[in-house]
Amino acid sequence: MEGYFILFMPKETLKNIAIEAQVKTRPPIVVVMGHVDHGKTTLLDYIRKANIAAREAGGITQATAAYEIVHADRKITFIDTPGHEAFTAMRSRGAQVADLAILVVAADEGVKPQTKEAIQIILDAKTPFIVAINKVDKTGGNLDKARNDLMAAGVLLEGYGGQVSYCAVSAKTGEGVSGLLDLILLAADLEGLTYDASAPATGFVLEAKRDPKRGIEATVIVKNGTLSRGDAVRTRTASGKVKILEDFLGKTVSELEPSAPAIIIGFEKIPKVGEEFAAGELAAAQGAAAQDGVASLAGAKAVNQIAKSKPNTLNLILKAGDAGSLEALSVVLRGIDQKGGKEINIVEEGVGDVTDGDIRHAIATKATIIGFKNRVEKGARVLADAQSVTVITSEIVYDLSTAVEEYFSGARGPEGAGELEVLAVFNQEKLQKQLVGGRVINGTFRGKVSFDIVRGHVGSTPAGNGKVLGLREKKSEIFQADKGKEIGVLIDSQTLVQVGDKLLIRK
Repeated sequence: MEGYFILFMPKETLKNIAIEAQVKTRPPIVVVMGHVDHGKTTLLDYIRKANIAAREAGGITQATAAYEIVHADRKITFIDTPGHEAFTAMRSRGAQVADLAILVVAADEGVKPQTKEAIQIILDAKTPFIVAINKVDKTGGNLDKARNDLMAAGVLLEGYGGQVSYCAVSAKTGEGVSGLLDLILLAADLEGLTYDASAPATGFVLEAKRDPKRGIEATVIVKNGTLSRGDAVRTRTASGKVKILEDFLGKTVSELEPSAPAIIIGFEKIPKVGEEFAAGELAAAQGAAAQDGVASLAGAKAVNQIAKSKPNTLNLILKAGDAGSLEALSVVLRGIDQKGGKEINIVEEGVGDVTDGDIRHAIATKATIIGFKNRVEKGARVLADAQSVTVITSEIVYDLSTAVEEYFSGARGPEGAGELEVLAVFNQEKLQKQLVGGRVINGTFRGKVSFDIVRGHVGSTPAGNGKVLGLREKKSEIFQADKGKEIGVLIDSQTLVQVGDKLLIRK
């Protein structure tokens, strides 16, 4: 036996070595936060070499998204959160999921209201963070002002009496971005981020929506364990099985480890954003909690139904393309100043396109449907027109809140006749459904009202009459339009409308 030796170890020691072998270092999950238009999405664009910002509706990021990049041969996962004030809950959720945060502050503007809010969210979540002072290339950029504003807001930077690291960057030119990524990796090393590869996967739901072709899609972040195709998966309110597993690029994979963003297809119902998910054995253990969640949701829906017939109430059915957007839409509409004895009653909220089922529900509850970042199915549109159900859709959340505010304004205001001058005729293939464009020349022109067609001078015998089926301004449906507005009008009339005609609302 010369040259050999035998090492005997206790079984418990061998077991501990095996467990430690499964513990690995994981990449940092980084959330990017700050005031609207301070360059958060543009910064991520530069990092991942993709032009997401240019495709955002209205120039505002309106959905949480996660991306994985490689720097210095190491992975970093970024969560891009909306900067708009309507999306507080989504930003807060991002901070809770993340290991580190980047607070983006524009050098030319300094600390703004949403910057202060982001600082508070980061501090409340006890998330380590780095400051990126952006737009240093822009004329009027003032590093000293930005640093002083941050100190006044309680953020003490390194070299200025504090320990918060910062980096001056230009998301446009890329100046300082590499140094910012180096700081992220250094901060991650100090945090000592690890995971157990042998454990069932756990993590958080970032986003969820219903795809008409693929079913329910949930965007998640894996925080521990290994997520595999075929795993049972559960949150507090939803469960299912991972039928399809994709990475953030949409590539089908068999498994994913932390801190990977993933798309899961297989939930039987839409999970709530911000919920923790568990897979495998842990998913089975959460069954009772999930049933409790379903029961509470059913109860909430019943409460909404009970209140549907209250007087002086605008009943609304909210539909959005994804769960995060629905949450933001609900927050904005519930926050509208409701005066004059009028109230907003949210009859129902849901994720997905507007369907004929939504239209029938609106008929039964006398509700207006508000759609955000989704579309109206063809059958639903036909039914809505036939039953005079108002459906208002937009890609911009504040266009929708403005439409509702206009309703309240009109409801409180005088019932004076509105008058529209027809400037163009677009579609008269079907006599009863005509699409015209015009300018409001008197009063307030409203939807869902009857009108006379005045051809010639006001006071002459009407050339015909009809009913307003819907109003549209740019790409958004509206309740009403004031004097001076140019709008599109869908009308129902037996008389062919001509350019120069005036549509006068009946008093």
